[in-house]
Parts: sequence; structure tokens; C-alpha cells
Amino acid sequence: MLSVLLAVLLTQAPPAPPRQQGVPIGKGKTPPTVRLTAPSGGWTVDRMLLVEGTVSDTTIDPVVLSINGDRYLMRTFGGRFRRKFPAASGKNVVTVMATNQGGTTRAQATSYAQIPPVPLKAILTSDTEGVYTDLHIYEPTQDSLTPGKDGKGAQLDLRKMAHVYWANTESPSGGTFFLNEQGESSFDDPAYGPYLYVHRAPPQGLYLIATNYWPSGDKAHTVATLNVALYEGTPQEVRRMVRIPLATPGSTRVLAWVNVLGEGKAEVYVPGQGPVPKSPAWPVNLEDAVKTLTQGGGSDEGEGE
Repeated sequence: MLSVLLAVLLTQAPPAPPRQQGVPIGKGKTPPTVRLTAPSGGWTVDRMLLVEGTVSDTTIDPVVLSINGDRYLMRTFGGRFRRKFPAASGKNVVTVMATNQGGTTRAQATSYAQIPPVPLKAILTSDTEGVYTDLHIYEPTQDSLTPGKDGKGAQLDLRKMAHVYWANTESPSGGTFFLNEQGESSFDDPAYGPYLYVHRAPPQGLYLIATNYWPSGDKAHTVATLNVALYEGTPQEVRRMVRIPLATPGSTRVLAWVNVLGEGKAEVYVPGQGPVPKSPAWPVNLEDAVKTLTQGGGSDEGEGE
């Protein structure tokens, strides 16, 4: 009798809400209207680029933003969006896309920035609201790399790298770390991001870019997207995009290694997307360093709250 009663109760219970998959779209059935009030075009000497505007369908949250191909997700509040982003030297093509059940529309503006090139920029977003996909940057220090001797390659000690993340945003070498601030907040929020890291004069050496995942509620998984731009706005410009699924709470994933070689040169290695670098410019123990990080031996990660 008890089993029959339980079966009846289960059939009468309301269905569980579906888990979010991908960037949500608005509920409106008429294609939205997107208006960009900034940038307004023309020239600027500001290092930060204001992106501001409105979308007619207030159920659209977030809008998808592209700046020179770099992808961001921007929260909307009452149909309005506003945030500053690091500008690129030269042309900045800003495109905002809004999607609802009626379709996708976009607005575009171009601003030219008379500023020095940006040698290193990292942008991290996720496709799920209400989760933390914390950005972690490990910078080189004088002690983090031991030169090879007697024919042996250089060794990296990840524990001696400078760790920059949500709870320690001060970069010893002069990088700038931007928290995931949404709307008028001045603190780290969950949701789509973006997390940003910019270094306008990165010292030579090896940088590690990683993410630490903390979901909440029914958010079982998300897809993290990393965009890396090196020497943006110069003939030596290099761009890489990394997209990986995240599902295990508290897990740390290495997204990319960046080796700044100097003189406008840098190399990017993405684990799983190519062979491990073997040139003398790279340490020989990258895989062991990754194990140290992902097993919790090289950082003090925690939930971004």
C-alpha cells in the first residue's frame, strides 16, 4: 500500500524545472530592437571602451557582445546594459546581439583607439547564470623557473608563481584583473562573466590561465569560453579561443599556457589541442605542473563569494 501511495504522490508532483543549457533567449515573439548609445564611433584616447545601450525585449538577459571577435556576455537590467572593457589599439568593432523567440538582431559601432597595443589579454565567460567560473592567472616570478643544467630542460615550480584571482586581484608584475561586476555592483557576481585580465607590459616568462568551477542550485554544468589575445593590434597578433565543459563542483581546469618570449613574440599552448611544446623556451615538466594544480597542490581556490 505504501508503494502505491508513493507512486501516486510522485505522479502528482510538479515536474522539476529544466536545467539551463546554453545562453538563454528572451521570451518575446517579435524580433528585438537593439540600440547602442556607446561607443558612438570616431576616435578615442581612452584605454577603456564603454559599451552601453538598450534592448526592447526586457526578458533578454544576457546580450552577446563581440569586440573584434572576442566574445562577452553582458547582463541586462530592465532592458539596459552597460560596462567598460579594455580597448584594443586601433579599430574596435563592437557588435551587440540580442535573441528571443522571434529571432536575433544586432547593432554595431566602430571606435578607433589611439593607445599603445595590448600585449596580453584573457577573457573568460560561461554559458550559465548563477555559477562561478572563476578566472585564475599564474604569473612568472624570478623563482618560478629553474634553468636546465647538464642537458636537462628547465623546470617550472607552479607554487612559486604569482597567483592572481578574485580574492587576490593585485598583480605583482602590473597586470590588471577585473572582477565579474554586473550592473552597479562593485563585487564579484556569479553568472556569465566576463572575467578579464589585461597586462600592458607583461614580463617574459610562462603564464598559466585556469578556471575553478562552483555551480549553484540546479546548475549541473556549463561551458566555459576563454579568449586570449596577444599583441593585439600589431602584425604579431595571436588569438586563441578555448571552449570546455565544466561539471564537477570545485574542479580546477587548465585552459591555456602563454609563453611571453619578448620582442613582440609569444606562444600559446592549450592542453588537449596540440602536442606539448618541446622547444628550449618551454619547461619540460608542464604535465606534472598541471597535476599539481588540478589536485589542489598549487593554489588557494575557493568559491567566489
